[in-house]
Amino acid sequence: MPLQSTRGGASAKGFGFTGASPKFVAATGGTILTCGNFKTHVFTGPGSFVVTNQGNKAGSDSVEYLVVAAGGGGGARYGGGAGAGGFRQNYPSPATAGLPVTETSFPITVGAGGAGGNSPRFGVTGNPSIFSTITSAGGGGGGGEAPLPTAGLTGGSGGGGAYNGTGGAGNTPPVSPPQGNTGGDGGQIAPTVSFGGGGGGGAAAVGAKAVAGGGGAGGIGSPIATTVFGPTSPSYGTPGPAPGRYFAGGGGAGGGQEGGPTGGTGGSGGGGPGGSTGAAGTDATGNTGGGGGGGFGESATKIGGNGGSGIVVIRYKFQ
Repeated sequence: MPLQSTRGGASAKGFGFTGASPKFVAATGGTILTCGNFKTHVFTGPGSFVVTNQGNKAGSDSVEYLVVAAGGGGGARYGGGAGAGGFRQNYPSPATAGLPVTETSFPITVGAGGAGGNSPRFGVTGNPSIFSTITSAGGGGGGGEAPLPTAGLTGGSGGGGAYNGTGGAGNTPPVSPPQGNTGGDGGQIAPTVSFGGGGGGGAAAVGAKAVAGGGGAGGIGSPIATTVFGPTSPSYGTPGPAPGRYFAGGGGAGGGQEGGPTGGTGGSGGGGPGGSTGAAGTDATGNTGGGGGGGFGESATKIGGNGGSGIVVIRYKFQ
């Protein structure tokens, strides 16, 4: 008669070994996409990710995530571009070594973008996005013209400084790997006259300092592979310089009348361009976490652009 024994719930008969039957994560909530053996849940607003089967090691028992907070609002009058919302993700992760889940309901928070500066002139910091133990901080608002604070505000990525103001710190509060970058400094009288603001920080790059020709560019965002979304990938994020869909781009700064009329470009990942020649800053793209653009200098339409709302994406192997 063959030897039979049990070990960790598995059965061995003779020289053969049969492991546990594979079980896979199953869940509801958000917009559900299917790409090959994976399902992706996309949340563009608040909701719940409800795990109905937590799976096992033989199948899948963990998830990948992309948690992007909302971008801040751009500053007004020589305004700094706003910082992008914090960008946190763990793609690609093995099906059994990502973020563990249990059979429960996980509340999802998707942050709303910060308002662009007008009165007061500095932009408002964006709101956080949250999934499970992962919290991404909202992007810092762009600095506004004095006498109000001219420095960019701190956040997931920092806002750019207005004329005579410094950029705000990114990755605030700190996490590892960093969730964002610092905003650029605004223009100074010396050594080169430049009245534009500094660009907002992005997920993958700092915001540019003001230049003699106008406002600084927003920092570039970070890409996420199109396989996360499958054929519907163009509906999420924005294109960028490399393959993938980009999120969390910094806002471009407003140009300055004396230093140059040109506003800074927004960073790939939804950052709004800064205002040029009398224009307001441009709003960031929704559900990208992009920062709003800063407003132009001496102008009646000098307000900052609004920040882009965040997004939460959860992916797992289901078969």
